[in-house]
Amino acid sequence: MSVETSPEPGSPHARFGSEMRRLREAAQLSQSAVASRLGCTQTQVSRLESATRTPSRSDAERLDLLFGSGGSTHFTDLRRHIVARPSGPAWFIGWAEEIEPAALVLRSWDPLLVPGLLQTESYARHLFTHGPRATPDEVEERVQARMRRRRILDKDDPPMLLVLMDEGVLRRRVNGPEVMREQLGHLLEAAQSPNVSIQVVDPECMAGLAGAFMIAELPNGQPETIHMDSPALGHVTTDHDLVISIRNRYEAIRLWAYPERASLKMVEEVRREWT
Repeated sequence: MSVETSPEPGSPHARFGSEMRRLREAAQLSQSAVASRLGCTQTQVSRLESATRTPSRSDAERLDLLFGSGGSTHFTDLRRHIVARPSGPAWFIGWAEEIEPAALVLRSWDPLLVPGLLQTESYARHLFTHGPRATPDEVEERVQARMRRRRILDKDDPPMLLVLMDEGVLRRRVNGPEVMREQLGHLLEAAQSPNVSIQVVDPECMAGLAGAFMIAELPNGQPETIHMDSPALGHVTTDHDLVISIRNRYEAIRLWAYPERASLKMVEEVRREWT
């Protein structure tokens, strides 16, 4: 049995442990009570919840039986992300495959680029191709992963996607005019969906210069989760103080956003400029 130390907040290990603790407490069960049902010790349950022990397949399956309903594979799926060897960073695999698909509302801010969920394949491919030391195989894997992310918007019950985007994004050249026309056209098409809202933010807004982020509002009383971007490492966390700080920043940025109708008119006007 492998052991993890100091797991990253938002990592698959940490997500498994926090979900286990949340459901155990909601069921008013002690760690000892859960241990008896899993056939292990209270110490092992404690280590699972603190993400210092890698769950076995039987751990995950028994937790699904204990806390799930209707053939739930929630913990089995979480464990799959722990033991997988994804090509992308673990923190983002956890966000894209566990958090985004479950979200009720996704709030997004980006000062530099069209957010990933609304990127076209050509736009995304150009970005990944010009990443440091990017190989053709890595580029292709990342493009396809980005396109798979977009599927959550096509579900029968998709999340609300509330996008704030700096005005400069519309004029920031990514590849050539054809790619930009296609990308801005895709934004206009996506905005026709009742679950997608796109607002352009005045470039004089200073509150958004700290960087891009997303806020996921989750069901069943789960804590809000944030994803903050940086050049070297993304950060996913449910830390209450950080969540409140990012929510406040989102609202400060939103005050500088043009109304949705005016924003989409601006997108259409800039799209025509890309000739």
